[in-house]
Amino acid sequence: MPSYSVDLDAPDESYVAFWRERHLSTLTTLRPDGSPHVVPVCVTWDPEAGIARVITSGTSTKAALVRAAGAQGARVAVCQVDGRRWATLEGRARVREDREAVAEAERRFTERYGREPRENPLRVALEIRVERALGRG
Repeated sequence: MPSYSVDLDAPDESYVAFWRERHLSTLTTLRPDGSPHVVPVCVTWDPEAGIARVITSGTSTKAALVRAAGAQGARVAVCQVDGRRWATLEGRARVREDREAVAEAERRFTERYGREPRENPLRVALEIRVERALGRG
């Protein structure tokens, strides 16, 4: 059986490059009953810091589910697919509401997606401390 595990300390350059290309992703969070909540998102990954970021409204269901997990963070996964290439990052997410964290997430969004995010005064950043990576870049 092939292994699709990615070494987070030394990810393959093609895997890192795949996360720099413009792709829509999905974010999976868990509802209180354990069922998955899967939604499309734009996500950025900083492999050096080990953090993936998603910007969203502070009133979104995804933000509410992450908040509900408490201080330990919510177990989440982000995934993107392009033909036979795919990449998944798993870890714990926390909601960041401070202006510096949100601005950094917005900057990274603009860099990856080639446009500034629409104005949203309720915006927060979901920061995912990446614990595992899988895929074929």
